[in-house]
Amino acid sequence: MIVMIRLDERLIHGQVAIKWSQHTGVDRIVVADDEAAANPLIQKSLMMAAPPTAKTAIKDVDAAIELLKNPKAADHKILVIVSNPSALLKVVTLVPDIPLVNVGNYGRVAPKAEGESRKTYRKNLYAYETEMMELKKVIETGIKCNYQTVPDDIPEELLKVLS
Repeated sequence: MIVMIRLDERLIHGQVAIKWSQHTGVDRIVVADDEAAANPLIQKSLMMAAPPTAKTAIKDVDAAIELLKNPKAADHKILVIVSNPSALLKVVTLVPDIPLVNVGNYGRVAPKAEGESRKTYRKNLYAYETEMMELKKVIETGIKCNYQTVPDDIPEELLKVLS
């Protein structure tokens, strides 16, 4: 079963490998990211950063969706990580029974659009208008959505953060 899906442009790093994996008690991590799935160097880096306590899979978004929809996924505690709002929206739209969307870090190092600036919503959340609209569509799915960088932070309702 999916425990949480996290939007974090850095994918697997210290906060995910140590804090979030322990906090959620997951035994699996699924990275749903087209760029990472297509790049062996990124894959190796992510696998090195992954916690030894959780088996990790790096898939393109479509393959990750199929993996998560497999009935065998119900036998595991899974943390899903995506790097952008578009992937997040696609996953939450096509994968059932996601209990929580956690937005942690986005917009600082994500690809930039020429001549456009991202709006600052929080210290670790920046988004273009189109990205903010995708996040609002995620909220409209009815899944609980929060902004929380690390488990020690108090979660904030994502809708309030974006308003």
